[in-house]
Amino acid sequence: MTALARLTLLSLIVGLSACAVHRPPSPTGPTIPPSGPSTQPSTKPSGPVTPAPKPVPTSSPTFAPPPGAASHWDGKMQVYVLDDQPDTFYRQRTYYRWSNGWSRSISPNGPWEETSVQGVPPGLSKQYAQ
Repeated sequence: MTALARLTLLSLIVGLSACAVHRPPSPTGPTIPPSGPSTQPSTKPSGPVTPAPKPVPTSSPTFAPPPGAASHWDGKMQVYVLDDQPDTFYRQRTYYRWSNGWSRSISPNGPWEETSVQGVPPGLSKQYAQ
């Protein structure tokens, strides 16, 4: 090989190895976190950790709320409680009302038909046990 060819080959090898060893800096900073001990302060709280209280759901993940009526989900009774009508509840397209006995309807305004405790959702019947 001639000296010029050797010099060209050596320049290419050295030039390419420099690209592999040194990366150009990123404008947003390094993308790989540095290894070794962290220099940031610990964010662990001191003392016992108490879990955050579970949020009270405003709606059921299983049952849809009543259409067009202000209500809130009661997880204990497993029904929606109508806010504007006392002792009136909703679940699965049926309204339930307690007035010295149970009645049910497909509308919050009736007509109401009497039903036994067996015709009421279990959580609701336990709350208003006769």
